[in-house]
Amino acid sequence: MNAAANTKGCSAAPVVLRELMGGPHSFGQLREALPTLSAKVLTERLGGLTDRGLAVREVRPGFPSRTTYRLTAAGLRLRPLLAELYRTGAALSGFNP
Repeated sequence: MNAAANTKGCSAAPVVLRELMGGPHSFGQLREALPTLSAKVLTERLGGLTDRGLAVREVRPGFPSRTTYRLTAAGLRLRPLLAELYRTGAALSGFNP
């Protein structure tokens, strides 16, 4: 995946999408699953995904409140694209131009 998406200006959104493909996650769960992303970058990517209608932020009432992120139907439709990005990345990982 990194080889396919590791170009100048490419965001970390694909790895966030990959994690959310497995179901709803809290911010803490995402931070744990993506330790190389800073909290700031993760927050920005989640905001971008929600702004574009690919993910939704759900806050459950209670104390403390629980916030989770999950993919929308539009976000879930990206699964084949993400799978192809990962396949391409794996194929290119040994390629040195």
